[in-house]
Amino acid sequence: MRNTSDQKQRSPRRSGRNGVRVAAVAAAAAVTLAACSSGSTPTSTSPKQPTGSATSASITWSASPIAQVGIRAALIKAFEAAYPKIHVTLISAPTNTDTNRAQLVTQISGGSTSPDVFMGDVIWPAEFGAHGLAVPLSNYLPSSYWSKFAPGLVSGASYNGKVYGSPLFEDQGFLYYRKDLLAKAHLPVPKTWEQLKSESETLQKDGLVKYGFVWEGNSYEGLTCDFMEYLTSAGGKVVNSSYTKAEIDSPAALRALTFMRSLITSGVSPSAVTTFEEPQAMSVFDAGQAAFLRNWDYAWSNSQTPSDSKVVGKVGVAPLPTFAGQSYPGYSNIGGWNLYINPHSTHLAADLTFVKWMSSTTAQMILGKTYSEIPTVESVRKALAADPSAAPPIHVAAQTRLVPRPAGTPNYPKVSSAIYTNVNAALSGSTSPSAALAAAQSGINTALSGGL
Repeated sequence: MRNTSDQKQRSPRRSGRNGVRVAAVAAAAAVTLAACSSGSTPTSTSPKQPTGSATSASITWSASPIAQVGIRAALIKAFEAAYPKIHVTLISAPTNTDTNRAQLVTQISGGSTSPDVFMGDVIWPAEFGAHGLAVPLSNYLPSSYWSKFAPGLVSGASYNGKVYGSPLFEDQGFLYYRKDLLAKAHLPVPKTWEQLKSESETLQKDGLVKYGFVWEGNSYEGLTCDFMEYLTSAGGKVVNSSYTKAEIDSPAALRALTFMRSLITSGVSPSAVTTFEEPQAMSVFDAGQAAFLRNWDYAWSNSQTPSDSKVVGKVGVAPLPTFAGQSYPGYSNIGGWNLYINPHSTHLAADLTFVKWMSSTTAQMILGKTYSEIPTVESVRKALAADPSAAPPIHVAAQTRLVPRPAGTPNYPKVSSAIYTNVNAALSGSTSPSAALAAAQSGINTALSGGL
């Protein structure tokens, strides 16, 4: 759910992201965050606090390690150079996103004033907003502030018409492929899932690679991310727009899940893929044992790190495929991180100054140009997309279609659990795809109704 030190510990940015289990993380990139749609910007009230001219203060920022070592320190150094009267102390949050979330919920619900600002998953707004665990930033920052972000990101950071998270950096699923193997076999980069499977079988039959395709199939949040990509490309969805009814038990979902299972039964994906999370899938690919990999943007830098990878210089990046008969490209699940403010913070003006600066061109260029994270500010994304020296995932990101997880409900952890536990059961062969989808439908309906 994204490895040199930090990289090897990340869970899906999902969110998601980042390479470790994020099961049961909560809430929000709302389903209304449609692929490539602009979404609406929630109404913002007039600022109630100074937002860019705070007096001297000392604030704390809780953030998990971000891919390459040094990003957090570089951001803090640049901020303090711009605002020398505001000192930022970094609190290194757990790399396991669910542990991080649970720790923050305990601290903030208990009235703790620290951290002042915290980095959190893009799927947290509904839970944190519904339970008063984050400041509604749109009460303080005007509509003009939110208009600079890339389409869909603000609606994904919102709950009940208020924005709770300021988008920091984005992530999404990508297809990584072995350029050398495709060239040797005279095969194109696959644009459909069926083509990816067929090409994998050809490469395996010719003895060019052990496995065709590796991905995240364990029973955890990362599998919800992967499944959303197949499901949406097949034309399906998890819930209705009002979050009152599950719609996962559908012909489109059956097509998606049946295909995922066929990747395993055909031998294109190893049977162990049902236990793979991001690091395991990435390790197999970087060891030269697979032709294709589905992973987040950080997988690129890891594949090009000689100490971790045997495929340096041999890897290409493309949008994820779609199903035959559907328009290309397929859909990439939205991951990434927002900045939130603790409602008990006693330094709101300085907090807002810090949050605003993190969306500045300077900060976004540090993330995107220096460290190859996908910026959230549209102007910076466009500038880097036109820069030939930028990392390939940043270029490919401009071509992709995005889909969020169904996290617009405070009960999202139970919704996600119903998805990944039943999908994993079908992938493992312990139940049929049709039975798994029926069970998921029942579990999601129970979650949406507030049941256990």
